[in-house]
Amino acid sequence: MIAYLSLGSNQGDKKNNLEAAISLLANSQEIKILSISSFYETEPWGGVEQDSFLNMVLKIDTTLSPLKLLHRCLEIEGILGRKREMRWGPRIIDIDILIYQDVRIDSDELTIPHPYMEQREFVLAPLREIAPELILPSGQKVNDLKGQGIVQKKLLNEFNI
Repeated sequence: MIAYLSLGSNQGDKKNNLEAAISLLANSQEIKILSISSFYETEPWGGVEQDSFLNMVLKIDTTLSPLKLLHRCLEIEGILGRKREMRWGPRIIDIDILIYQDVRIDSDELTIPHPYMEQREFVLAPLREIAPELILPSGQKVNDLKGQGIVQKKLLNEFNI
């Protein structure tokens, strides 16, 4: 199944945190990374005073169910030292499932498609880079949407898949 993941970091060595998460995802037998966006430096979301983020998006092919993919993402966040202390607060790593094929889930544990995806420029900018023709849950092309927030600059990723 094709899925899109959003990765972000704003603590420590942000670039290294993202690269470590990509490596751990790539080392999962059930996940094949198909595309990796550039890194985008972005302002924080959610009104919490904190450092800027580096964000990116991955396109993957996975045999994991949506819930098992979530659990793998949470496991990787834990391995990398993620602490869940404040909603939308600072974090070493954040991995969100944006889209999982055409699956829709709305449970206490998982919501797919991601409920804020189409509002956040830090998600849309890297998503436009790797999937400009992608039709989002609203029925609009990602190329036709502009989200909230400022994407300050784009850095090329040097990760080879």
